[in-house]
Amino acid sequence: MTSTATLDLSQAIAGELPYLRRYARALTGNQQSGDAFAAATLESLLIDPSVVAAATRPKVGLFHAFHLVWASAGAPGAEAADGPAARAQALMAGLTKNSREALLLHSIEGFTHAEIGAIMQMEAEEVAGLIAAANSEMARAVTGKVMVIEDEAIIAMDLSDIVSGIGHTVTGVARTRAEAVALAAKDRPDLILSDIQLADNSSGIDAVNDILTQIGEVPVIFITAFPERLLTGDKPEPAFLITKPFSEEQVRSAVSQAMFFASTETLTG
Repeated sequence: MTSTATLDLSQAIAGELPYLRRYARALTGNQQSGDAFAAATLESLLIDPSVVAAATRPKVGLFHAFHLVWASAGAPGAEAADGPAARAQALMAGLTKNSREALLLHSIEGFTHAEIGAIMQMEAEEVAGLIAAANSEMARAVTGKVMVIEDEAIIAMDLSDIVSGIGHTVTGVARTRAEAVALAAKDRPDLILSDIQLADNSSGIDAVNDILTQIGEVPVIFITAFPERLLTGDKPEPAFLITKPFSEEQVRSAVSQAMFFASTETLTG
């Protein structure tokens, strides 16, 4: 491989790295372990970059490299002996093998069934079956109370409808940091679904940090048009992140995944 081709490949990988971090964090349930798997993937590519070079596009190759590392580690889940993360492990033990991975690759990262097949080394038909199984099994596994922090009324309504449609109860919608803190104090949520930029220029990150300080850890899903800004790995960042504009399937999948875990990082804006 020429030096120019190597440089182009490195740049392509760098451009997709934030999304690998997002996938790895959602898969493991927290920033630290997800980023560790992403780092291990990059280390493997330093030794053998041909996995990416041979793929139909760099993102497919990068995620395939991740799955080689993931499979070699035994596809672990949340690492805890007790508490919410241990309950997550127990729930995942009852899921169809590889179904969560297929669901996240499709609904959050936008891969086609054929691309997921290339990433996970299976037929596209098997991928479709895994996604269907994950949607069904995870929808039955966990339900709870979800709080929405969103200043745009139509988006807030869409999110509330999606969340309610998969069996969760919406505690309410907050438009500002102050409203969010007050709502959480009134009715403690099991999960928070929050935009980054709120009305009156307040911050969803600040609102969430206030809430977590007040009520303790609960899973959080952030929604932003600029995910790469919250996927650098340089500071405490979210384990669950949806990109605007989002699809109903993305929200359903992210909420189901997040409900499996209670490991939420306190963030800095």
